Amino acid sequence: MPVSIPVAENATLTTAPTYTRDIRKTTLPNGLLVLTERMPHFRSVSMGVWIDSGSRDESPEVNGIAHFIEHMVFKGTTTRSAQQLAREVDSIGGNLDAFTGKETVCFNIKVLDENVPAALDLLTDLVLHPTFAPDDLAREQGVILEEIKMDEDNPDYLVHELFTQNFWKGDALGRPILGTTKTVSSFDQQIVFNEYARRFTPPNMVFSAAGNLDHDDFVAQVAQAFSSLSASSSSKIARSTAPRTFPHITLKNKKSLEQVQFCLAVPSLEVAHPDRFAVHLLNSILGGGMSSRLFQSIREERGLAYSIYSETNPFRDTGSLAVYAGCAVDKTREVLDLTLAEFSRMKTDLVSEEELKRVKDQSKGNLVLGLESSSSRMSNLARQQMYFGQFFSVDDLTTEIDQVKREDIQRLAQELLQSDGMALTLLGNLGGLKIERSDLAC
Repeated sequence: MPVSIPVAENATLTTAPTYTRDIRKTTLPNGLLVLTERMPHFRSVSMGVWIDSGSRDESPEVNGIAHFIEHMVFKGTTTRSAQQLAREVDSIGGNLDAFTGKETVCFNIKVLDENVPAALDLLTDLVLHPTFAPDDLAREQGVILEEIKMDEDNPDYLVHELFTQNFWKGDALGRPILGTTKTVSSFDQQIVFNEYARRFTPPNMVFSAAGNLDHDDFVAQVAQAFSSLSASSSSKIARSTAPRTFPHITLKNKKSLEQVQFCLAVPSLEVAHPDRFAVHLLNSILGGGMSSRLFQSIREERGLAYSIYSETNPFRDTGSLAVYAGCAVDKTREVLDLTLAEFSRMKTDLVSEEELKRVKDQSKGNLVLGLESSSSRMSNLARQQMYFGQFFSVDDLTTEIDQVKREDIQRLAQELLQSDGMALTLLGNLGGLKIERSDLAC
């Protein structure tokens, strides 16, 4: 019999009434983990099958295979054609989607609570019974090759890819999620089936759901739907060691561009690092919103860029903190110097109590607002399970945010914002623009 483990959490905000997150966890006999959060005041239910493995778990020869499989499961199953899948989703007013990341693949559907059985049947069929027909495979290769071309024509995407490929050079984390023209063109039915069989096993899967549902009833339905998925003797997919980062300077000319795309980055923390809340607040102060230092300095005060922001990209064993901007070529050096000046200020001066309180309040507000849908709760459950193996209440998270001190921000800035670890990528009509390592001092 499945073993049900209740995981109840009280999540209290000082500005909101107390509420309880009704989270429960069950492991089926075949090893599949099922997570639910009951939200009786909702009319929707979101459910997702998560594969705890993404593009960074690919060998170089099959780069892009996780994304390719994600596409291919929609092309038909042993009982439904692609058209039938689409029609049945529309007939229940559902929203069926999927995505591939560096470390996960997710197939998900959102429906009214009354349509859960039909939605579960569709999602299960999609994930467990794809046919990977050769004709469909050939057509989808063409689709993805066009997707690769489309992204290569997008300078925002391209500067990110150039940075990533050179920052984690030679590692799967640095390779594109879509793969390359060469690798995608090489995929055949056997390669697809082999990779599918390697990843789609109970130890590498999590089924999460949130909304107006009853855990026990839902688990019984999932157990029936996934009864054909045999218990696997294989363990989770082996994890590679943390990749080395390369502090590169990459200047790529593309004369057709009107703007220079700018990316300045440093190595940062992994997703579960104890200082993750502090680095999140550091990023918010630096370039995480309209009140951030970079936005105010570079866009509002000087008008040098329309788009300027910073972001963290945490993974299971590494991460990056990066600043992105788009500006005229003759303003590029000034944008670089102003960015480095803000780096230096983060290291030498404590942030003010007022500034820290503002980003804390912003973060806590975004946290609560980000959990106001069944789909966001469903994703939250799966990610917490995969990265932490436990569930944090809103109260837990807001307490962690409140405990970050000004000294923590400064300490992290001094540790992370080091000139010798910086990577700079510039893409555009650069002319004679040259940047040396000495230009990155801060």
